[in-house]
Amino acid sequence: MDIRALFSLVFVALSVALAVCGLIAFRSRKPIGVPLGRMLLALIPPVAGNLLIISATTKLPATIGCYLYYIGIDFTVFSLLRYILSYCNIPWKANKARVFVLSLLGLDVFQLLANIFFGHAFSLERIELYGKPYYRMVPYLPQNLHRLLVYGVLAAVLVILLLKMLHSSRIASRRYAVIFFTLLAVIIWCSFYVISRTPLDRSMIGYAAFGLLAFYFSLYYKPVRLLNRIMMDISAELPDSVFFFDDVGSCIWLNREARRLLGVDGQDMGEVAEKLKPFNASGEGTDSWTSSLELDGDEGRHYYALEKRTIRDARGYVDGSFLSIRDDTEAQQNLMREAYRARHDELTGLYTRPYLYHCIKQRLSGASDGAFCLVFVNISNFKLINDVFGVNFGDDVLKQVADLLRALVPQSGIYGRLAGDTFGILVPVADFDAEAIERRLSGFTVDTGEIDYHVLIHMGVYEVKDASMEVSVMFDRARIAAAGLRNDYHTHIAWYDDRMRDNLLWEQQITGDLKNALTERQIVPYLQPLVDATGKVVGAEALVRWNHPEYGFLPPARFIPIFEQNGMIAEVDRYMWRCACAQLDRWRDNDLFISVNISPKDFYFMDVTSEFRGLVKEYGVDPARLRLEITENIMISDVENKVRLLADLRQAGFIVEMDDFGSGYSSLNMLKNMPIDVIKIDMVFLRSSEQDEKSRMILRNIIHMSTDLNIVPLTEGVETEKQYDELSQMGCKLFQGYFFARPMTVSDFEAQYVTAA
Repeated sequence: MDIRALFSLVFVALSVALAVCGLIAFRSRKPIGVPLGRMLLALIPPVAGNLLIISATTKLPATIGCYLYYIGIDFTVFSLLRYILSYCNIPWKANKARVFVLSLLGLDVFQLLANIFFGHAFSLERIELYGKPYYRMVPYLPQNLHRLLVYGVLAAVLVILLLKMLHSSRIASRRYAVIFFTLLAVIIWCSFYVISRTPLDRSMIGYAAFGLLAFYFSLYYKPVRLLNRIMMDISAELPDSVFFFDDVGSCIWLNREARRLLGVDGQDMGEVAEKLKPFNASGEGTDSWTSSLELDGDEGRHYYALEKRTIRDARGYVDGSFLSIRDDTEAQQNLMREAYRARHDELTGLYTRPYLYHCIKQRLSGASDGAFCLVFVNISNFKLINDVFGVNFGDDVLKQVADLLRALVPQSGIYGRLAGDTFGILVPVADFDAEAIERRLSGFTVDTGEIDYHVLIHMGVYEVKDASMEVSVMFDRARIAAAGLRNDYHTHIAWYDDRMRDNLLWEQQITGDLKNALTERQIVPYLQPLVDATGKVVGAEALVRWNHPEYGFLPPARFIPIFEQNGMIAEVDRYMWRCACAQLDRWRDNDLFISVNISPKDFYFMDVTSEFRGLVKEYGVDPARLRLEITENIMISDVENKVRLLADLRQAGFIVEMDDFGSGYSSLNMLKNMPIDVIKIDMVFLRSSEQDEKSRMILRNIIHMSTDLNIVPLTEGVETEKQYDELSQMGCKLFQGYFFARPMTVSDFEAQYVTAA
């Protein structure tokens, strides 16, 4: 076959191949598809032109081929430039460079077409080739400029590829190198034809081959060896230990971290297999598995997360497998630390309340070894400790109390910090040694080196009867028992019983009923007469009584101590003072006085002096007729201020009485310093004087001494005529007791005494 005909067939085949590949590229979903398709289709005109040049034996077809060739090359290099920019991920933007390239190529196309009329760019000469006419192109200066422009664009493309190769990773640069060297080879091949003036120009075969090669590399090529290398490089750099095995399970490769894990250099696979046995046996007998493993090492316990995967081909045969081992020691230790912090109090290291409740509930639900007791531990006056010694010392107290619990609670017990200054314990009843604990608590002191302080600790103990009861309810009951020891410095442990709960419920109910009781006047004053030495009623003491709608008549002992404790006594006293003033207002034509009680708590909740001044002013009552009765424990704290307040009251015209003199800590010094007008001698002291001559002598001297101090003595609890006579002989001025009258309603008092007056 004629060689020219043979090459013609080659060019036809290449044109068809370029057309088919171009259409496939346009239909591809890859971003590179469109610019690739444009470049492939742009190669068809110059290839077709080259076909005409080779096959033509007359001048006209050869001339047409030349125009297709040279003008087609301009479109080809422009499409090639756009393809390379896309291949290298460089955005194609409408900038000055693009306009410049398009302008140059457009001018070149124009001057080539102008050659039809002027013949300035090239001409054709007839020669004989393989026994037939062949028309060879004779270039002029414009044609050489055309070649210079094409080579300039090709050089720019090569520079772009070279820069991407130099500024990419070693692995990524290979995809650019394939295109670079292929294009470089094509350019060298074309240059050979230009320089050598070989008659049969076959250079477009190289361009077409480049286009088909670019099609393959852009859309279908998968560099298996490169991918394998990438996978190996990635595996080598992974923080996990990675092992690869062949189809029979022999280790064939391991990464750097795996060598470090086993302590091997990776050369002796027998040593690797031996040291890998503890890890590889986790899922023995299965293709793929995940597992966790704990191993003891030189630096303590290590935790590992393992994953093995078996790779099979399309027919189900094993190709190999890989094992990944991740050292989870730090993560597990962090989790354990977090779990510890969630379960343990940060300051004391004891269990937190939620975790203590959880442990107690679990222990009780699975207990079959006898009875348990639950202990509520409270540091008495902890707020005062913080206020006086500071928060740092308070923290030291909490930590040393925690150490005390560690020493006191046996191994069979559970303990933790509930909140603030309270702790909780669960311990078998048989292991709770109350006597030993009492001894430890009685002498417990906190010593920081700078401060040595005896800390009072109270424990409330609840013996568990029903293990299904909420733990919080059990602690509430133990708390009730501990609350009964408030301010008790001698007893440290109290056991809960149902009476404590009933008392607490009673306190809560009676406290809640107080507001309505005052509004609805369920609380009323009772009056107990006060008489002078002649037996005449000169006044009365106002005593509180409560006629409860549900519980009936309540004596003061059922509710007054409760209100004294919670501070609500101030509301009751204020109400009683107002009742007394209203009563004195109704007795304007009578000289009777009324004594009212002042609780020590009243001084904390109100301005007592302003309160009384306001009341007597509101009701227009002579202050001397409203006597104010205090107890000596008012003077336990803030003595100077209390003395000033009492002096202000006396100056305002009120008569101040001291109740229960002789029953507590009364002293002669108190009589000397306190601004009082009347002392009420306690009935207990009176009764003891009937049996003891010394007590009678002391009682007589108290009466005489108070008289000498211009303080009126008043003896309460007079129950017999004999007592009345003896006290009168001793010089007592005022008397109160059942011998004269019991406390009575206001109406009864008025019926018996006010009318007569």
